[in-house]
Amino acid sequence: MEEKMRMLYKKVILQHNDHPVAYEEREDAQFSIEAYNPLCGDRFKLYLNFENSRVKNVWFYGYGCAISKASTSVLVKKIRGLTRAEVALLFDSFYEIVSPGAQNNGATQDEELEAFGGARHFPGRLKCATLSWDSLKEFMERQESV
Repeated sequence: MEEKMRMLYKKVILQHNDHPVAYEEREDAQFSIEAYNPLCGDRFKLYLNFENSRVKNVWFYGYGCAISKASTSVLVKKIRGLTRAEVALLFDSFYEIVSPGAQNNGATQDEELEAFGGARHFPGRLKCATLSWDSLKEFMERQESV
């Protein structure tokens, strides 16, 4: 992994692990989604409120390794205010960056998303980076089919 990517990865992970965005329990939210990895024990709950198909508010709470916590924090930060369609586009961008074999060419111009591109070099850590993204994506897809 190139040095620039390594430094960006470390910077984003440390920042979001130490100071996560919207890190609080919100039992009053319209929806709660559990993100759980039984292999390592990482467990987060995402809380969402929608208004007119737009993410009005979003929070998360739980525990896990620095990578999963930082990735969840970035997810929460990025989706607030987005429409469901915009969230789907964000998923596409994120998975394009972290997927094994992806060419991390900085196409998104988003340092926080790009930082997780390093996870594709560590298969054991890839699930940490995608844990909450996978759970929210599954939830959003189920909501569309209802």
